[in-house]
Amino acid sequence: MISAQLPILQVVLPLLAAPLIVLFRHPGLAWLVAAAVSWCSFAIAVALFFAVPAGGAFDYALGSWAAPWGIAYRIDSASAYVLVLVSLIASVVVTYARSSIAAEVDRDSHYLFYAMFVLCLGGLLGIAATNDAFNLFVFLEISSLSSYVLIAIGRRRRALHAAFQYLIMGTMGATFYVIGVGLLYLMTGTLNMADMAERLAGVSETRPVLSALAFITVGLSLKIALFPLHFWLPNAYAAAPSVVSAFLAGTATKVSVYVLMRFLFSVFGVRLSLDALHLFDLLVGLSIAATVAASLIALFQDDLKRMLAYSSVAQVGYITLGIALNNADGLTAAVIHLFNHGITKVALFMLVGGIVLRMGTTRFSDMAGLARRMPFTAFGFVVAGLSLIGVPASAGFVTKWYLVMAALERAHWWLAALVVATSLISALYVWRFVEMAYLREPAGDARRAEAPLALLVPAWIMVLACTYFGLETSYSLTGAQEAAAALARGFR
Repeated sequence: MISAQLPILQVVLPLLAAPLIVLFRHPGLAWLVAAAVSWCSFAIAVALFFAVPAGGAFDYALGSWAAPWGIAYRIDSASAYVLVLVSLIASVVVTYARSSIAAEVDRDSHYLFYAMFVLCLGGLLGIAATNDAFNLFVFLEISSLSSYVLIAIGRRRRALHAAFQYLIMGTMGATFYVIGVGLLYLMTGTLNMADMAERLAGVSETRPVLSALAFITVGLSLKIALFPLHFWLPNAYAAAPSVVSAFLAGTATKVSVYVLMRFLFSVFGVRLSLDALHLFDLLVGLSIAATVAASLIALFQDDLKRMLAYSSVAQVGYITLGIALNNADGLTAAVIHLFNHGITKVALFMLVGGIVLRMGTTRFSDMAGLARRMPFTAFGFVVAGLSLIGVPASAGFVTKWYLVMAALERAHWWLAALVVATSLISALYVWRFVEMAYLREPAGDARRAEAPLALLVPAWIMVLACTYFGLETSYSLTGAQEAAAALARGFR
């Protein structure tokens, strides 16, 4: 039955599409293939999300080699949740991409953009689906290598420097990860993560296992841009074409966070990860530094994309804070923020793409009176900005609410106060945009020049999603709670 093949089709379709796009080299056909693959992936992800049995999982053995001898895919509530997020964002972004890259990428490189886009999509979906630690490394490298090209493919020369910096940091992260996996294989004799978790029970506090935990944690912290290992992210997001910034901000770091949670909770286990090594104290400290320092840095940026990039570093801090709190509400907050921040940041970066197209700049000083020129773009940015702050009735509020409840459950009232205080800093840098767009007089011609519908409609779909998922949480919140339970439960 075709339904039994959905886990592998989820990954194979984009991986097969990439060489086909390169073979034909036609921009229009390349977009058509990328769009078809993205929407098919989304349909498959939704089907898997609703088909995963409560408290159970789908296992798929490649080549009929049963685990742990062969590579196995495992779709449970957590991986299905991430698959839906990645494929949803890819589907909306690729719809937006055709008009966006026309303004920021040379036409001769359009086919290459779409090839790298679907290759990156295949890698990210593979990371979420696989249950093999080394196969995960392979998909991690597929997504990373294609990301470097996507960042460098624009017309800005500084994009090459940003891509090279990302390459260096990403390679370091991947190296740390694969060293950790090697140590785990040395101690367990398996690469299947479910089998690995079972075999670690007898050797959990040996030095190689503790070293593996340290290597994997640091390697993945580089990938998620956890403060202070975040230096690659602001340059990458600011220099990349807007469509690339939107796609990577909504997917790449989120998938890496999922991998970190999968290892900490499902493979190593809470007792070793957060209790024996006191990772709680470390993660709480780094999370506080991320939310405070990155938010303050964002407040003083003169470039809109760099402001959003530093905001992403701060938002990662909220996710790791939820992980560190190590209770049901905290883990739920971490998981749902993957979704809520993903759709919010995608909306913001796509709206910025419209500003780049019409005004050719992302500097705050050039945005005086923007609301008169681009009223729908400016208003959309404000609505998505409210979700970034965490205003009630927005998607971001759901995350902040669960973080506050998790902190209070741990009797850490000061952490709850910190979440509220850093949200106020977010309000300040969103207000900077409001002030420039609505309260300043335009310097030159104030004639209306709204972004084209091909850019505005996909962006507003995500803007409306920021409000919808703040009011209707039956899927996003319930799915996050089930995903958090699956991560905490492990592979049992």
